[in-house]
Amino acid sequence: MMRGFEIAKGWEDKNINIPVRKTKHAAGYDFEAAEDTLVPSFKKGVNPTLIPTGIKAYMADDEVLYLYNRSSNPKKKGLILANSVGVIDKDYYNNPDNDGHIMFAFYNMKEEDIIIKKGEAIGQGVFMKYLVTDDDKATGIRTGGFGSTDKKKKE
Repeated sequence: MMRGFEIAKGWEDKNINIPVRKTKHAAGYDFEAAEDTLVPSFKKGVNPTLIPTGIKAYMADDEVLYLYNRSSNPKKKGLILANSVGVIDKDYYNNPDNDGHIMFAFYNMKEEDIIIKKGEAIGQGVFMKYLVTDDDKATGIRTGGFGSTDKKKKE
């Protein structure tokens, strides 16, 4: 198994759809919302809303999964990704905190609240190879889930 998607633990009986490409030349796999989620209108100081997908991803050692917004989301729904581009590292898969469950973090720039319905397309994921420098010495091991980049166990 080189790369792909699975249902994350706790979501097995929730009728989650595995992301798919809709056309043969599309780079991105379309992700859907795993449940109805209210995304409130933006107010200063509010945290982004995490929309669960019920999906986790596995990949090769030198790959990453980038999460991008749907091109129609900002204009039609006022939704922008809080982090511009999500980064799902290989070691996020099966982590002990959340099993590698992928979520999209959105802000709603419209004046009214937006409801995202279960099964609605919310974003896309693109697998990519990445490079490291000649002097790279990374040895840390991920010990957590979402937002745990700084929480690594030393080997």
